[in-house]
Amino acid sequence: MAERTGTPAPQPKPEPLAMPPSSEPKVSKPQQEPLGQPEAKPLAERLKGWLDALLVADVFLVIGAALWFGLAVLLHSRGVEAPLHLFEFLWQPLFLPAISLLMAAAIFSGVLGWWRRRGQR
Repeated sequence: MAERTGTPAPQPKPEPLAMPPSSEPKVSKPQQEPLGQPEAKPLAERLKGWLDALLVADVFLVIGAALWFGLAVLLHSRGVEAPLHLFEFLWQPLFLPAISLLMAAAIFSGVLGWWRRRGQR
């Protein structure tokens, strides 16, 4: 066996391949917004987004209340009174306004749709 002595011979660095200026592909960079400054949305659009989120949460609250009521009535028939009493306690301050908001939004949406169709004629 032969032993290596010394350091290996240095390898020459490969030169980077450079394209001639005329043949380089031109790629347009998309315009980017500066960080920390998101695009400002109009106030009406932001309000609509918040209102949409509120109405989605309201729908789930009303669906949950309906399921709770059904379960509370079933338990009431079995002699368990607590869920129905809690539902009755929360009816006025929570469930009635939630149902009213949902109905008002449905009526407003219908009137707005009718108004837009009327304006397109």
